[in-house]
Amino acid sequence: MLTGEFRPRPMRLSILTAAFQELTPRAQRDADPDLAIEEWLQFASEIGAPSIELSAALHPTESDRPAAAMLDPVANTLDLRSPFSAERAARVRRAMQATKVGLSDLAYFDNMLATDQAARNKKHQMMLKVFDAAVLLGTDAVTGFVGRNPSLSMDANLAMFEEMFVPLLKEAKSRGLTYRVEQCPMPGWNTTDSWHNNIAYAPGPWIALHRICERHGVGDQFRIHYDPSHAILMGQDSRSVFQYLKERGYGFLIGGFHVKGQVIDARGIAAWGYGGQTLERGDWHGETPSSDPAEQANAWKKQTVFSEHELPGTARHDPLAYLQNRSVDWLDHQLAARELLTIDPERTYLVVEHEYPPARIQDRARLAPILAGSLAFTRAIDEAAAAMYALQREVLAVQDIPLQGFGREAYRS
Repeated sequence: MLTGEFRPRPMRLSILTAAFQELTPRAQRDADPDLAIEEWLQFASEIGAPSIELSAALHPTESDRPAAAMLDPVANTLDLRSPFSAERAARVRRAMQATKVGLSDLAYFDNMLATDQAARNKKHQMMLKVFDAAVLLGTDAVTGFVGRNPSLSMDANLAMFEEMFVPLLKEAKSRGLTYRVEQCPMPGWNTTDSWHNNIAYAPGPWIALHRICERHGVGDQFRIHYDPSHAILMGQDSRSVFQYLKERGYGFLIGGFHVKGQVIDARGIAAWGYGGQTLERGDWHGETPSSDPAEQANAWKKQTVFSEHELPGTARHDPLAYLQNRSVDWLDHQLAARELLTIDPERTYLVVEHEYPPARIQDRARLAPILAGSLAFTRAIDEAAAAMYALQREVLAVQDIPLQGFGREAYRS
């Protein structure tokens, strides 16, 4: 008689190093770039993170987007002003061995389809440096954006993707890497009224982009690093997104996860709708966009008037918010991933991303217990989902015992 084996398979846990940008003071890490990585690895071991997602970015002196203009400033924990050599990689590997903290992937979030050619070339050269560092550090994936040229239509951006982005994927392929695209629409990335400034924002665009990649032999290099906060931002829920991918035969596209939530403010929706604030934002002066980075940041009111990022475990949720897709149902998110996607949970990373504004504290003593608590919550939720999946799908199902009750259903409103 078949009984089925109860073997829950949790996912792997990691944390994006942009969670603590000023862990190593700027003066120290500018003089000794890899000190920032060493200290982050030590910090990760203290807060219970078994792996890190190592954040790279153009140095503040080289970036075309000042931190003051960003909703969530990036971190150049991995400093690539100088080439990342074998000697530098060996130093980081020694620190990984000493702390027993691994590396899930590298991350570089920038606009790869930027309008200005000189800026775009600089970003592409930076991405190639990230690819080379990933190889030297022994990881097989880099996470980032596609981006958008806001001066072009979305269809024209597809053509630009084929011309400008596919060559990056060919470079990734030559190095044995996968490029995982985070799907944030980046509504405040510029002061235009464009809301979708990263063309890879939802399953429909993912499939269109993947078809282009397949024509050029780089379909296996294009994957999605799914972040449920962005689905909530657009009125979606994870189960429906995953179900759609499965139905279209693209359940394989999601290769990793950011663990970050979004809390929707019903008053903000009543005032502005899901398009956010469209006028009197403060990022324009008459017919001219502001040149002041602090004023340019007001473009993010397209998002922030009705939503706020959630660090997993920090938010209380009315069950009605789950049903309205106004908050991440973390347990069902992890169940749906196992039920609907083509993933191996034990080889899939959950990367905690900290962008909850009131808790973005750049103080080690205060931030450490916050991140430790979020990591513990993320681990516990996924272990519960792994246990439920194994019990329901691999034990009860084998014994022909029916499941009880009704869970969340895709497309239900």
